[in-house]
Order: sequence, then structure tokens, then C-alpha cells
Amino acid sequence: MTTLETRDLTIRFGGHVAVNSVSCTFRPGELTAIVGPNGAGKTTYFNLISGQLRPTVGSILFDGADITQLSAPLRTRAGLGRAFQLTNLFPNLSVEENVRLAVQSASGVHYDMLRPWMTRRDLIARADAILDKVALGSRRNVAATALSHGDQRKLEVALMMALEPKVFMFDEPTAGMSIDEVPVVLNLIAQLKRMRARSSFWSSTRWTWCVRWPTASSSCTTASSSPTASRRR
Repeated sequence: MTTLETRDLTIRFGGHVAVNSVSCTFRPGELTAIVGPNGAGKTTYFNLISGQLRPTVGSILFDGADITQLSAPLRTRAGLGRAFQLTNLFPNLSVEENVRLAVQSASGVHYDMLRPWMTRRDLIARADAILDKVALGSRRNVAATALSHGDQRKLEVALMMALEPKVFMFDEPTAGMSIDEVPVVLNLIAQLKRMRARSSFWSSTRWTWCVRWPTASSSCTTASSSPTASRRR
């Protein structure tokens, strides 16, 4: 079953067409790279899917339901996970607290003054297990703002994993990272691909980051000759 699909997705800003009739399917167990130069419309396409922007024309289907008019929070609750180009963390909270809040949200656990969060060992254990998966277990007590850029990107992946989305979306996940940091994040994304019930896609300006995921064919089409290309595995 197709998890996510866009049909003729288009957005215009005045006379400028930023995304031009893009149709693409993202299936469980697949990892798709959407590649194009700066200004090609990759982030705008992501914003349309995750709900930050509304399309001028076209539709977005998620598990067969039309979510084109849903707000961004409702799309997140439905199972769309999104990591932005700029890290979006709670900077003054510890690494563990960042992930625990995401675990708490996914579990539907709300604030209870009669039961402090420290007594919820189940939530803490789940957060710690995720931190170990992204190799941040040894830094669980460090403030998020004190992490290197690469570790902050890993923490953002951990937050998405904690929310257990059906779709993982990464917008320029290696932006601003050193050559040494890049393989760590790419390996994390490769691990997510092995979750066969999930689908993942990400944007990049660099074909070199995508050669690990070659494709025999693409199921993405667009009316423009220059926006985004895709490779999937």
C-alpha cells in the first residue's frame, strides 16, 4: 500500500511557480532522495506535504485519505515526521529530556501533578533506548545547546523516532555538517529504511550523498524540466 502520495502538487507565489505539478509516491520500506540545486523547490515541496504551506493546485494523500486541507499538527498526529534544515530542539533541556518529551507525546501521557515524570520509568527507559540507537546515550545529561551540530542532527532524528511516524521526512539532513559527521546521519537514515513498515525521503543538493541509494526507475514526475529528481532504493 502506498503510504504517501502527491498528485499534481503545485504552488504559485504571484507569478512565480515554486513547485510545478509534482506527482510522487512514497511506499513503506523505501528510501527516496529528492535532489536538485538550491532554489529548485525541494523545501517548498516538503512544506506542502507537512502542512506549512497550502498548495495552489493538487492534492496529498496519506494512507488513502486526502490530507491536503489538514493543519501541520494534525498531519504530525496522523504519522508524518519532519526534520527541518535548521535544528528544532529544546535547547536548554537535556538530551534525554528532549527525547522523553517526544516519547511522552507519542504515548498520550499528559502532565499529572500527582505523578511526577521522574516516576515514569517506562518513558525514561524508552527515551534512553532511542538515544542508544543514535549513539547519544553517553550524552543524555548534556544540554541540547551544548551539542555539536552533528549531534544536534542526531538528536533531531531521535525525536522523530520517538514519535514513531509512518513517514520520515529529512530536509537537507547533512546541511552545515563536516565531512566526518555526514556518514553518521546517513547511517541513521539507512537504519530507518530497514523499518519495513515505514517510508523515508530526504532532500539534498548533492548527488554524491545519494549514490548509496541507486534506482532503476523513478515514480516521481513533474511538469518542469528543472525542479527535483529522485532516486530510490
